Parts: sequence; structure tokens; C-alpha cells
Amino acid sequence: MDKLRIPLFPLHSVLFPGGALPLRVFESRYLDMISQCMRSQSGFGICLISDGSEVGDAATPFNVGTLVEISYFQQLKDGCLGITARGKQRFRILSSEVQPNQLTLADIELLPFIDELALPEEFSDFCGILSNIFEELGHPYTSLPKSYHSATWVSARLAELLPIGLQEKQTMLEMDDPIQRLIRIREIIEDK
Repeated sequence: MDKLRIPLFPLHSVLFPGGALPLRVFESRYLDMISQCMRSQSGFGICLISDGSEVGDAATPFNVGTLVEISYFQQLKDGCLGITARGKQRFRILSSEVQPNQLTLADIELLPFIDELALPEEFSDFCGILSNIFEELGHPYTSLPKSYHSATWVSARLAELLPIGLQEKQTMLEMDDPIQRLIRIREIIEDK
């Protein structure tokens, strides 16, 4: 498994490989991190916060997150930086340290890519649900490459975008079986 040292951006969001997440960046530690990532053409990690908040002192993240790349950026009228992070690959944190500016650096191992599995016919109605969600959300979701035939892609997009609890989304991120993820999503939809 590949091992890397990356900066972390802990959030109250879960991003899967293949997904997009628009972010409004205003804290100096993250502005510096984005600048460095763009200069070195490297990525950073997005992890769900286990304890703490998105601003102020460094938050404690869950151990599994997603390595991302910056696919779009712009200076916003309010002086903040708007970026779109694109999920590349899941990772596990091996160790981490908080810098004096409260930026967390982590030694990570990249987790294997999940095999692309064909979307079983019993879940084909999820494609229409997902298409409707993309239309409602607009950019950057409408510009994502689509793989409606893939159980891995469909289950990841639904887990990201449906109104599911963050702990549940984290559990789904950690799942290696996209069919099990689809089954869990169906159970959640049926319960609602």
C-alpha cells in the first residue's frame, strides 16, 4: 500500500472517491494549505470530524477519509477562496500531528480502489433518483463524469448526497462492498 504525508481538512461532510465538494475557504491555515497544494500539484485529505469543529483549534478526524485534488478555484467577492475538491482515493490515517497554526498533517496509507461492479437491476431506480438530485444541485454535480452502470459509483454518490446522518455516511465510506452499501441505502430510504 502507498504511504503519504498529507495535510487534512476535517469537515462535517463525507466525500467519496469520484465525488465533488464545493468549499469556501477562509481560515489562513487552509488558505496556505490550498496554495501549497496548488503549487506542488498535490492533494489533501478530507475527513469527517469525530470531535471538534471546522474552525478554530484542530478537530479530531475519523481515521478513514478521502484524498482529494483541487479541480476548480476562484476568489470570491467576500475575500474567501472558493474551490471544488474532487475525491480520488480513500485512505487510512496511520499517525498525525497538529502544527502550531492548527493544521493537521497525517501519515496515511492509501486504501485499495473498490472494484467496479455492475449495478444490479434491482437498484436501477436509484439512477433516476440520482439524476434528479444532480439537476437540483447544479454545478459542480452536473459536470461530474457519470457512471450509472456502476454499483460503486451510484452507491457512493447516493451516500454523499442523500440526507443521511454523518456517522452513517462515514460507515458507508469505510465499506469495501458497494452492493452492501446499496442495500443499506435502500433500507434507509424504506425507513423514511
